[in-house]
Amino acid sequence: MAKARILIVDDEESTRELFAELLQRWGYDVDQTADGHAALKIAAEMHPDVIISDLVMPKLDGLALVRALREEQPDTPVVIITGKGTIDAAVEAVREGVFDFVEKPLDPARLKVILQRALEKKATLHEMQVLRRRLGQVDAGVGLVGNSPPMRRAMELVEKVAPSKASVVITGQSGTGKEMVARAIHQLSPRREKPFIAINCSAIPSSLIESEMFGHERGAFTGADQRRLGAWELADGGTLFLDEVGEIPIELQAKFLRVLEEERLRRLGGKSEIMVDVRVISATNRDLKDEIKGSRFREDLYFRLNVFHINLAPLKERREDISVLVQHFIDRFSREGGKKLHGVSPQAMKLLTDYAWPGNIRELRNTLERAVILCSSGIIEAEHLPSELASGGGESAYLKLPYGLPLREIEKEYILATLSRLQ
Repeated sequence: MAKARILIVDDEESTRELFAELLQRWGYDVDQTADGHAALKIAAEMHPDVIISDLVMPKLDGLALVRALREEQPDTPVVIITGKGTIDAAVEAVREGVFDFVEKPLDPARLKVILQRALEKKATLHEMQVLRRRLGQVDAGVGLVGNSPPMRRAMELVEKVAPSKASVVITGQSGTGKEMVARAIHQLSPRREKPFIAINCSAIPSSLIESEMFGHERGAFTGADQRRLGAWELADGGTLFLDEVGEIPIELQAKFLRVLEEERLRRLGGKSEIMVDVRVISATNRDLKDEIKGSRFREDLYFRLNVFHINLAPLKERREDISVLVQHFIDRFSREGGKKLHGVSPQAMKLLTDYAWPGNIRELRNTLERAVILCSSGIIEAEHLPSELASGGGESAYLKLPYGLPLREIEKEYILATLSRLQ
């Protein structure tokens, strides 16, 4: 595995050498420069994994460098070095999207943790970009984003089953991204150029579902004034996604089974059979085995649909994926709304990661869309989140410090608290 490359930008040679010695001891490749203009050239040529930059420098200062890097290399985490007298610039840099900060004098343990987190974020963003390119569309990848073991397993299964024609059943709670996974399977399959037809079986009245699925001829029933193709025919050559498959009326399930087994159907009122080549992906938040026991779902249809099974864990069981999803939705809704938001404060992120998310990704998406609308600064704060997330009440505006603390220590604690709140 290639070593991670770190670029150090500081006009003080002693500071650069201190950082470089530490980073090389930890196994990183290190580049260093004394000014911001040179840093931009090095970044363009060497593509560092993380950039560590001072704020106060001649020529191009740290804040201008941060802004330029955000335009040219937005996925590269930038860590700023703060010192006495740089509080205003540090706060502004954090608002501009800086990943984190380290203070002078240097705390090696803190720096090591920050670098590990920054590299993890860079790796996750790279995985997202690769997946999006393969899927050909951003939204299809949302349900597959994450580094948690459950999501890695789901991704592996998607890639394995996609090239085949096998029927797939996707299970999971409402809002976990089942349709997104179905679309990902379709996009990675040889059928990607053919239609992807999604049908929500619970949204179609039982009196209409047969016509919707199998089509009808003119005059087949009252109101059928013209021929209509059903979902099976519309999906010919491609993929048919049956959401809430457990809602298919029991009296129609035999007809579904026949089309699956024989790959042919007859429209309502039709006399001839029509050949169809369709891959079926189904989704449900029910336990179909319980439905079989209750005589509400045919066992033979279940086995025909459930050739390959993918289960999606609820969001509360993969909390390490929340921060990546949060950033994705912030980027998306900021772009759509013409805003420049860069992230969330530590307090807001804690609320987001601690919440149980009964509505899963769908609820998280709606929460972030609302927060972006409410936010008028560069960072989403706890106050922009719904009350059920922030039920613990607002945080105190006062900084509690021990009595008799020296002025230098008070200044340091104030800088740390302010930067932490605005990060």
